[in-house]
Amino acid sequence: MDVTEVEGGPALFRLVRFWSRRWAGRASEELTGESRHVQHILVVEAAHTSAGEGEPPTVGTVAHQLGLDHSGASRMVKDAVEAGYLARDTSVRDRRRASLRLTKSGHALLAGSRQWQRQAFEELTAGWDERDRRQFGAYLLRLADDVGA
Repeated sequence: MDVTEVEGGPALFRLVRFWSRRWAGRASEELTGESRHVQHILVVEAAHTSAGEGEPPTVGTVAHQLGLDHSGASRMVKDAVEAGYLARDTSVRDRRRASLRLTKSGHALLAGSRQWQRQAFEELTAGWDERDRRQFGAYLLRLADDVGA
């Protein structure tokens, strides 16, 4: 197939459709023992990603990361706080706002999630040569960084 014929957009969205529900349910089941705790993984990942932006994450930044409205993100954050994965603190910049931080359990869930993601990538690309795996991984990282910027 000629490179100009490659349909990257449709292929990307076919992957997203296929994996969007499957990975989270499997990861949640393996990491928390219950598939219904997918939202905890999503919130912890979003809070961690937002924390790298210079300011402590807030419900608003979690909402942005997850593509949710503020009230939906607020409910998910509340559940993650109650489960012990996040802590809410008063923002030092604006006392009316809450800043979020991962707890020890949250860091453990994040580490488990990241390990699960690495394993899934390894399994999905197991038949590829190492050079192709590294190059594809680099392209995925570049795309994720560009989207998150």
